[in-house]
Amino acid sequence: MLQDIPISTLRQASSCVLETERLTLRRPTLADVRAIAHLANDRRIAENTRRLPHPYQQDHAVEFVRATATADGEIVFLIEQNYSPIGMVGIDRSTHDAPELGYWLGVEHWGQGFGTEAARAVIDFFFEEFDAEHLISASRVANPASRNILEKCGFQWSGVELHRFEALGCSTPVDRFRLARGVWSSLKNWGSSTRRER
Repeated sequence: MLQDIPISTLRQASSCVLETERLTLRRPTLADVRAIAHLANDRRIAENTRRLPHPYQQDHAVEFVRATATADGEIVFLIEQNYSPIGMVGIDRSTHDAPELGYWLGVEHWGQGFGTEAARAVIDFFFEEFDAEHLISASRVANPASRNILEKCGFQWSGVELHRFEALGCSTPVDRFRLARGVWSSLKNWGSSTRRER
């Protein structure tokens, strides 16, 4: 499978890398496919993310990485700690009036603050680069850890909706959250991330 992909495609990368105290966030490449598939192939992750199928195989990861290389409406970063992939974070801008933050981490990396750290870096990037006045996100009602990440990032609860989850094969309730630019700017002292061009 990977041997059939041109080397130039394997080396494609975003021009932007975000760095936090413990993490590096960069565009995923086809060289990351095995790591992404390994991390994402856990039912506990799939049941808490709308678009991840379960089981999650390398073909899914190849399709995902290829889509991120051409998707104008999405900003996607692979989260690395010590050069090892641990999850994904990004913002879906396909609906202009409702850009949405999403993220997931490999199970072995839960509970260590990596989700909050990565989300904050991407939120900073988003509000610094784009003119949007707010950002939205959602968390399954049954996922208090994700809700905690959003609240630490300044998101405010805005209601409950039903959303379809691919791995569940049905719709389930999610808490909806909203982060206004003004709230973000008042909280921006939460830490620093740096950006460098590749």
